[in-house]
Amino acid sequence: MRVVSGMRPTGKLHLGHYIGVIKNWKKLQNEHECMFFVADWHALTTKFDEHINLKELSVELVKEWIASGIDPNKAILFIQSEIKEHAELYLIFNMITPVSWLERNPTYKDAMQQEEYKKKNNAGFLTYPVLQTADIVLYDADLVPIGEDQRPHLELARDIVNRFHYLYKREDIFKEPKELLTDIARLPGLDGRKMSKSFNNAIFLDETPEDIWKKVRSAKTDPARIKKTDPGHPEVCIVFEYHKAFSTPQEVAEIENACKEGSIGCVDCKKICAANIEKIVAPIREKKAKLKNDEILDIINEGNKKAKFLAAEKMKKVNQVIF
Repeated sequence: MRVVSGMRPTGKLHLGHYIGVIKNWKKLQNEHECMFFVADWHALTTKFDEHINLKELSVELVKEWIASGIDPNKAILFIQSEIKEHAELYLIFNMITPVSWLERNPTYKDAMQQEEYKKKNNAGFLTYPVLQTADIVLYDADLVPIGEDQRPHLELARDIVNRFHYLYKREDIFKEPKELLTDIARLPGLDGRKMSKSFNNAIFLDETPEDIWKKVRSAKTDPARIKKTDPGHPEVCIVFEYHKAFSTPQEVAEIENACKEGSIGCVDCKKICAANIEKIVAPIREKKAKLKNDEILDIINEGNKKAKFLAAEKMKKVNQVIF
């Protein structure tokens, strides 16, 4: 079974990315044929006016993937924009996709309620699910790892594939991708909002032990707990969410009970949490420091070649049907 998934190069990876995506990718690369790509064209849908260095960010992203445990010997790693067939198939799919389908996309509808997106409202943002469809079916993906909220995107991808087959009287050009539903963990930021670089509430995968402690120490805790001996409510504490992600089950149970009993203070609780986060981050940080850009570029170039071969073969079939 082939798995295809991508990530936008919009900045350094943080613990939210690790818990939500990277851990799942590490598991999948041992179970399936995997293709993981840097979605640099997708980054332009919302970042087109920010003058970000996509080449540099793309190399850094692949470096962080590898440092975090993604193995280029088990998965094909490549850059979306280096494979021009993505754009070619995207153009063809745009020709056959009704605008009404795109306007029904829940992500688009929600975004149009926010001033930030209303001001931009570019065509690329409206049609990015079409590009996602091209990304997936270009490589005959059997499975696409997604969360429940992304299900409409896969449904649209199948609709586009079926419409293509109907219009061109063929049923054997593309596979219909199936969702690989994953329980994507939503790790909150230090302030309780979504963990994000833009909110300045993230712990990154190359943080020093000192920075990890400084950030964990600042994390929100139970506002009702004033004194160390006050009974706590771990279910409303951000630090307890981190314990559930990075501490052992035994530690989680012990901390939960101690917090409720008022026998452990927030500072001691945070120290244990920071130490356990450091156990995850330390090997990533150390491996990333050893990786050289030339080494990463060689891996990317090799992945690009493999992806290019598959994409070119697919587009031959597509163009033979159309022209």
